[in-house]
Amino acid sequence: MKAKVYFTRIITPEKVLEMYRRLDCTLPGRIAVKLHSGEVGNQNFLRPEFWKPVIEAVQGTVVECNTAYEGERNTTEKHRKTIEKHGWSRYYTVDLLDAEGPDLELPIPNGQVIHKNFVGKDIQNYDSMLVLSHFKGHPMGGYGGALKQLSIGVASSFGKAYIHGAGEPEKIWTAEHDRFLESMADAASSVVEYFKGNLAYVNVMKNMSVDCDCCAVAEDPCMQDIGVLVSLDPIAIDQACLDLVYASDDPGKAHLIERIESRNGVHTIEAAAKLGYGTREYELIEVE
Repeated sequence: MKAKVYFTRIITPEKVLEMYRRLDCTLPGRIAVKLHSGEVGNQNFLRPEFWKPVIEAVQGTVVECNTAYEGERNTTEKHRKTIEKHGWSRYYTVDLLDAEGPDLELPIPNGQVIHKNFVGKDIQNYDSMLVLSHFKGHPMGGYGGALKQLSIGVASSFGKAYIHGAGEPEKIWTAEHDRFLESMADAASSVVEYFKGNLAYVNVMKNMSVDCDCCAVAEDPCMQDIGVLVSLDPIAIDQACLDLVYASDDPGKAHLIERIESRNGVHTIEAAAKLGYGTREYELIEVE
């Protein structure tokens, strides 16, 4: 069965909320809202004000995890200062899931590369998750969207190194590349399983640089904004975003496609589909 992916070319905070409501889903209990807090110096991340209507509508708690690389978000103390600097704590309650250890270990019995995932233990405070993703390029993954948020995004600082290293955290930057991508797909599956499908996804195709929001020094966007997508399927929504990039008539897409293809970015989607927690087959429903 094809997954439903709703798409609009209108990119406003109010439209994001309207699109989320098109999913006609009620996320139960305490809702974690996973987003990217933005590395200090990055000019492309989506600001707190942009997400305000949808976060307030679901009465969710913004959640993040510490990074595994040098910067202003790799310790709890620095990350909290960044969250304040970027305005997140001005509007929302923010929970750093791995602010304190020990991590929660999630099993991945059918993992293709890794068989466990390390996430911030505070994930246990939540019953469901709204995943708000800024779709753009990425220096290692090729692109960043819903699957990256579920995997690297929800992983603790140690868990990020574990995924990057394909189960060997000491190989964080040197693991065989496709095994890293497969590890991301594995890790994402454990979060989907943890929440028993009580997740919804929003991908915003805006400020599309070849670089991620984790880059303190990032290239400016290379192509025009495309729109907002929502779905209950993390694989379908990422596939739809890639397809929209390829279908664009913007010549700037060549730079983003080179980044995606040179890192074999589609392989994360391929590996995720193989695990069966979503599908690459989708119906794109465009709305005004």
